[in-house]
Amino acid sequence: MVTSHFNVKEHHKERAEGNREKPPETVDDLKQALGVRISYFAENGCQASDHGLDYIFFRPADDAAVENIFQSGLSGGAVSAAEAESFKTALMLFFGKQFARLGWIMQLHYGAQRNNNTAAFEKLGPDTGYDSISARECSGAVTGFLNALKAQGALPKTILYSLNPHDDAMLITAMGCFQGAGTPGKIQHGSAWWFNDTKTGMEQQMLNLASAGILGVFVGMLTDSRSFLSYARHEYFRRVLCNLLGGLVENGEYPADMDALGEMVKDISFRNTARYFGYNMNV
Repeated sequence: MVTSHFNVKEHHKERAEGNREKPPETVDDLKQALGVRISYFAENGCQASDHGLDYIFFRPADDAAVENIFQSGLSGGAVSAAEAESFKTALMLFFGKQFARLGWIMQLHYGAQRNNNTAAFEKLGPDTGYDSISARECSGAVTGFLNALKAQGALPKTILYSLNPHDDAMLITAMGCFQGAGTPGKIQHGSAWWFNDTKTGMEQQMLNLASAGILGVFVGMLTDSRSFLSYARHEYFRRVLCNLLGGLVENGEYPADMDALGEMVKDISFRNTARYFGYNMNV
């Protein structure tokens, strides 16, 4: 059995001593504390979340079971991998409901296999360039998670990103099951990222979306803003987009309607994002 020995109690004790706050003693306490922080960010203009996950999980459990898992962690007990997934599932469902209530956009990035080179990890530590693409299968978890929120009327606008391009068709067809009225492309297939943030990767992501979804409602490229130079990818993305559409026209796969093409480029480059986030910019 795979276990986790992260000492939740000591972690919360250290945080509490630093912030002079009482550490959460129950799952409800934890959710209340998280809700306070989410509200703080909302009051200060935040409109989106971004969850970096190794893989998508969905292992629902009743409240009593989730509480038992939390209490075991607080007491320093072992938590199995399955129990950890149940606990994280409960939190992700809580987050989704909060985001839906606030009108936030929920982003899910997954599919990285991290720190593969043990010698490099021991010498340099984590996140030093020794990560790769994971091939873990997550289709049932993706649809299970979205369905659970949809069934409760609490599915927020959601953007799904997999680092593994083999997941593209799965995600695009899965998101088609959960679109909703009022927001074109409410569930989005996110732009190519990390190892796929290349000309070939961008083209393949958009071709997949055009094949099984609707390219015209795509919200386009994103930037995580950790580096000012990362903003240049937007210009690169626009050039790749225009080149891709031009190729479709030359091949007779899209009408040579310059006005319609121009509007599509404007939408994918900016206007869809402005509408999706609700920016009041007369677009």
